[in-house]
Amino acid sequence: MNDVPVPYQVTGVRRETADTVSLTLTPAGDEALAPFAPGQFAMVYAFGVGEIPVSVSRIGRRKLVHTIRSVGAVSAALCALRPGSHVGLRGPFGTGWRLEQATGQDIVVVTGGIGIAPLRPLVLAALAARRAYGRLNLLVGSRTADDLLYADRMRTWADSHGPPHCLVTVDRPSPAWWGHVGLVTTLLNSARFVPENTTAYVCGPEAMIRATARDLLHRGLHGDRIRVSLERNMRCATGHCGHCQLGGVLMCRDGPVIGWDRAESLLAVREL
Repeated sequence: MNDVPVPYQVTGVRRETADTVSLTLTPAGDEALAPFAPGQFAMVYAFGVGEIPVSVSRIGRRKLVHTIRSVGAVSAALCALRPGSHVGLRGPFGTGWRLEQATGQDIVVVTGGIGIAPLRPLVLAALAARRAYGRLNLLVGSRTADDLLYADRMRTWADSHGPPHCLVTVDRPSPAWWGHVGLVTTLLNSARFVPENTTAYVCGPEAMIRATARDLLHRGLHGDRIRVSLERNMRCATGHCGHCQLGGVLMCRDGPVIGWDRAESLLAVREL
């Protein structure tokens, strides 16, 4: 783990939606960050502007991909970068999804909005070792079809051992949309899994996480088999400043991925 930013170069920029880009980053010199696990995050520094936490959306041997939505000064600066630009990276930080604990089980991945980005490495890892797992369900919710991330790649997330059961829903359909409309939790009715032999991974807006976790509990999953990623104001990323504290948990150190058996009580009191 690096506490001092390591210089990385932008070697690829892919526009995902009107306000979201994926940056491919490779080390600008000999120094590189330690390997990331799916679900972990880096502190990404836009020189002269500031830094923000961003989960990895793809992990390569000598490169990282971060998918970033422009919602503030730092994220806007990062989204405006072009190939050849430089950023600083610190990390890896936080806990991962721990896909290895789902070996031999059915998998349910539920995402909302940009929440699919932190779960993309898990989906790719599960597809790469398809025979190690049971049925793979990918349930994706988006505000509109135009806001949907990785739409083209979802159609290719398959291998010789069978594709994931992928379902997409939108909140506000356009005239050209012929798919599901409504909350992502409604897609659970069509998912294929055996609750007592299933691990679920959930990332998205907090209200969506609550609703999904409660629905999965109702269907028979145990709380420790529902892993969720929680977002808080991470600044130091080393567990010292306390800005990301939620109850007795420091999200940068003890999260962002934790079991619902632990997260449920933490989210019982809503932030003002």
